[in-house]
Amino acid sequence: MPFQRNSRNTRNTPGRPGQRGERSQRGAAGQVRKKRTCRFCDNKEDFIDYKAEKKLQRFVSEQGRIIPKRITGTCAKHQRMLVVAIKRARHLALLPFVSDAVK
Repeated sequence: MPFQRNSRNTRNTPGRPGQRGERSQRGAAGQVRKKRTCRFCDNKEDFIDYKAEKKLQRFVSEQGRIIPKRITGTCAKHQRMLVVAIKRARHLALLPFVSDAVK
């Protein structure tokens, strides 16, 4: 008798709803989430200045970690520039490496 597969399909099938392969735009409560746009692309900024500490502070958590782009909504190009600017600002003591509450 030849090898027989399970009757259940184990692959991710894009056409069938409710399977693992489906990606949804709905949140936990069932609301449709709006796609976040890059703040820097909207303002047509081509350079992120490390000296603008107020702007950089929005992208750093209270613990001092850099917030990922999936949460902030920045594009990959600007996220790379943002990380470099935050690291430069930290090196020059414009931004803290770790907040006082964590120490």
